[in-house]
Amino acid sequence: MAASEKNLKVAIMGAKGYPYVYGGYDTMIKELGERLAAKGVHVRVYNHRALFKERPRFVNGIECIYTPAIESKSLTQLTHTFFSMLHACFSDVDVIFVVNSGNGPFGIISRIFRKPTAINVDGLEWLRPKWKGLGSKYFYWASKMATKFYDQIINDSDEMRRVYLELFQKDSKVIAYGANPKETVGSEPLEKWNLESRGYFLIVGRLVPDNNADLIVEGFLKSNSERKLVIVGDVPFADAWANRLKNIQDPRLLFTGYVTDPNELAALYSHCYVYFHGHEYGGTNPAMLKALGYGCAILALDTPFNQEMLQNGKHGWYFEKKAESVKETVEKAESKPEEMEILRKTARSGLTQKYNWDHVTEQYLEVFRELVGK
Repeated sequence: MAASEKNLKVAIMGAKGYPYVYGGYDTMIKELGERLAAKGVHVRVYNHRALFKERPRFVNGIECIYTPAIESKSLTQLTHTFFSMLHACFSDVDVIFVVNSGNGPFGIISRIFRKPTAINVDGLEWLRPKWKGLGSKYFYWASKMATKFYDQIINDSDEMRRVYLELFQKDSKVIAYGANPKETVGSEPLEKWNLESRGYFLIVGRLVPDNNADLIVEGFLKSNSERKLVIVGDVPFADAWANRLKNIQDPRLLFTGYVTDPNELAALYSHCYVYFHGHEYGGTNPAMLKALGYGCAILALDTPFNQEMLQNGKHGWYFEKKAESVKETVEKAESKPEEMEILRKTARSGLTQKYNWDHVTEQYLEVFRELVGK
């Protein structure tokens, strides 16, 4: 008999923790965890101890366990999940939910302890330029191990489900990443950067090669646009690639670095002329969902993931992975302001039921119930 919601205990691990919101996984754990807790599920999140100065046991009804890690760029995340998995397996949780395909091999621990597990494997990590060589091989192998050791594989897009079927002969359940449609906010925060509403193109994301900011910058600077290109984001470590990009001198470029004030970020999204999306290897991308939620006109790199998210061109235009294509798309967008306005007006309708956090939570709950029932 499946545990009822009232005493269903779910352990969640693999991200930085709760309520730490930095990346997509952390946001998902916050949105999902709070909704599950509101339904009476006992939610336990494994927090990365080094990131939390204050360590309360319960936050907003969610139990927080602060596990250690071997602190190094390549080992932090993996060792943190390893220690968290051991702790969870020795505890009374009913089901373990892990995020990140890099944690694939640790499913062998839960299998030995016969704890039901689900893993959200996210994008094509092994293709990301930052994991060259050994890192790439590890992620491919880890993703394959995930399909062998975990009871349920979860992907956030139909395209990722297809990839896992083709590469690993393993089917997965598709549960999209959630989004919240937002109200347009006032343009006052833009004064900080001397920007005007609709006077700039926007990029939001980490400055890493697979987000293609370099390609967009190059193509934009070749165009005849008199607007600015605003690049929001950075990398949390010294990086030659990012520094090269930030050192390009042109009055049309504005690098803001990280924008942590949610109201400032909301204003940047709400008032851009066009939002550029160059992400190449993810499934459902949180920055793209934000752009839809804030009612942006979107220009996206032509990938199967971006086609899926923008419903094959219904909610945006595409450019090829060539600077010349970016240039042409910029000039075309500038010459058709009325078409950009139509994209803005219909953007929020792109956030269909599948991207609704309440719907997403119901689907995860169903998976957890089934796993415990078995």
